[in-house]
Amino acid sequence: MLLAAGAILLFFFLALDSLVDDSPTMDEQNHIARGLAFLRTGDPRLSLEHPPLINSISALPLLTMPQLRLPFDHPSWERREGWYEFADLFLWQYNHDTNRIIFLARYPIVILTLMLALAAFRFAGRLWGRAAALPALVLFLFEPNIMAHGRYSTTDIGVTLFTFLTTMVLWRLWHRPASPSWRTWALVSVLMGLSFAGKLSALGFVFVWSILALLPIYDDSEGRYFRSSLRRLAMLAAAGMASLLIVWASFAFQWGQFGFVSDPLVPFNGWRGPMPTFWAGLEQIAMLGGSGRSLAFLFGRFSETGWTLYFPTAFVVKTPIPLLIMILVAGFVLIIQRTTRKRAIFLTLAAIAFYALAMQGALNIGYRHVLPALPYILLLVSGLAAPELRTMSRISLSPRKLLAVGSGCLIIIALWVHPHYLGYFNLAVGGPANGYRVLTDSNVDWGQDLIRLKQWMTANDVERVELGWFGTADPDYYGISYNPMPGLGRDKFFRLWWELPFDPARPHPGIYAISASSLWEPPLRVEEKQVYAWFRDREPDDRVGNSILIYRVQ
Repeated sequence: MLLAAGAILLFFFLALDSLVDDSPTMDEQNHIARGLAFLRTGDPRLSLEHPPLINSISALPLLTMPQLRLPFDHPSWERREGWYEFADLFLWQYNHDTNRIIFLARYPIVILTLMLALAAFRFAGRLWGRAAALPALVLFLFEPNIMAHGRYSTTDIGVTLFTFLTTMVLWRLWHRPASPSWRTWALVSVLMGLSFAGKLSALGFVFVWSILALLPIYDDSEGRYFRSSLRRLAMLAAAGMASLLIVWASFAFQWGQFGFVSDPLVPFNGWRGPMPTFWAGLEQIAMLGGSGRSLAFLFGRFSETGWTLYFPTAFVVKTPIPLLIMILVAGFVLIIQRTTRKRAIFLTLAAIAFYALAMQGALNIGYRHVLPALPYILLLVSGLAAPELRTMSRISLSPRKLLAVGSGCLIIIALWVHPHYLGYFNLAVGGPANGYRVLTDSNVDWGQDLIRLKQWMTANDVERVELGWFGTADPDYYGISYNPMPGLGRDKFFRLWWELPFDPARPHPGIYAISASSLWEPPLRVEEKQVYAWFRDREPDDRVGNSILIYRVQ
């Protein structure tokens, strides 16, 4: 227990120490404003693409700041998709304590991350034995992608937690379907509802859980597979129906007129019903499913429709090499071992099924969209401590020793990359410094290093920079002296793609600070991407957190 407590304390230190210097990322202001507006009014109108549950949890500490003003008097409050402008006004114009707002809104997400790790601690102990509990805790606390998103006020960690908890309880429920516990079934319904109320992508787990329900791996499956499978599917369907009550509660039991925009659904707009914002959000996500919001980027290539292997590739390049080795070993030894095979198949298929679903979409802008699959992979790795594998202890590096060494390496990597977790890439692709040539957007540069840019300018006696900013954070708020260059997230940067303030072929002398995502010119078509070509052909002279590239032009 002392080792577990030490791991938790180290995680808290690393998380808090890193988040205080991370400027607000691209999406955070939307989530925070949405959550606080809902807590203040009970009106979920801003929760069109993201249900309000996790945003509300994140915004709870902001209730200690009653002086905060929300732009309810602005037209953006009345517009269907006005949350971008509403959030920008809230964070950068109506209030003047952005650092405190961001810190308070991020803190509950750190707690949710800890809850995820503690859930893994318990589930690993039940699944593989007590020896697996501590390694599972370490894996969940120090895996760099969990650490990256476990400090931001977004919905990614929350939905990962609630879907994981649901799967845990389903495992327990399905092992005794002949005499099911109605309390366990009710808990499944609640957790499923919390998942759907956390993020709409959680609905993909209906497919995952259905696949898991059909597996012939449960205690009473032998000899009556068809009957048992139907019973598990019936339990799942009933829990899904009951979970809608939890979702409705998360929308403060909203009742109103439907507001669909697609032609097949517009006729329903004359009706009234429960949580119309939720159903409109589902419609919007479905419409976005066939095409991404921006060009997908992978190893210097672009695509409007994305790549089938985008998410598996992102997983490989953003997962530490020691962890990749442990995954391969665990997948092999736990599946070939007859006594551990069923548990290993359950976890492996949970991850594969979610990846298979994500790979059908074109929204290829971030590893975080498949983050809910990661807990099952890490839990599989913790199975290297299973007592059934003790017979392999005679080899030089037994599974249990490999797990111990690999877990230690993960802690070392977390210390090495601190505080730049979002931009972590393994050494097989050149490490964090080369990440911007592999992936963009929330994989490496989400606008998190603006505060550090100001610190870099002070440390290097740089008075002014040519800033190609990617992010919604306002450089003026942090006292940065700059000339705007083409970027994304704020209008003064965005419009410059078509009103260039410099000659792309011969940039004028100065110090250029260009966000890694801006460097690849996301708003422009492939044939138009010549604005920053001069810089892409050169190695940067310096880096700020691996997401802002510094070029000194003479």
